[in-house]
Amino acid sequence: MLGLKLPTDPRWVNLAEKSLEEILTDHAYCEQKAASTCISLIQQFPEHIKLVEELAPIVTEEWGHFRMVLKELKKRDLQLGFQRSDEYVVELIKFQKKGGSRTDQLLEKLLMAALIEARSCERFKLLSEGLEDENLKEFYREFMISEAGHYRLFIDLANEYLGKEKVKTRWEEWLKFEGDLIGKMKLKGERMH
Repeated sequence: MLGLKLPTDPRWVNLAEKSLEEILTDHAYCEQKAASTCISLIQQFPEHIKLVEELAPIVTEEWGHFRMVLKELKKRDLQLGFQRSDEYVVELIKFQKKGGSRTDQLLEKLLMAALIEARSCERFKLLSEGLEDENLKEFYREFMISEAGHYRLFIDLANEYLGKEKVKTRWEEWLKFEGDLIGKMKLKGERMH
């Protein structure tokens, strides 16, 4: 369903479980950035009514997810650490085509957001199946379902505004780039991506 070209190394779950405070901190900031991305898309493309209407509730949902992760940290007597640079996202931003029309820019932003949601969904699935802690497994199962819906929404919005063929062609380029990127990156258990 997600189309990712390279699955996450299964050892990542074990590394994440050993770095629980770090992975939850990174997860919290990922949710915060997801809310910011939706706000930014609304601000940049207010003329796209459906986009505005569809993303507005996602802002609230993502901020709610941030609060859920904070609550999980508190429940485990862990602290929200400092945000760190996300090498994965930095590289995705570099891959975005720069310039072009507003619709070209919209396509790049929607596909990058879809890709981040797809990879997050895949990693949440791994956590929901591979962690020993049953409560955390269920916690991440809920996030997996949500991320799958967000991934689909970004793809659907891209198809709506830019046409399926254009989206399909560029999406394949994004998937190939992301698969190569994941293959080159060092496996880090304290990071969601």
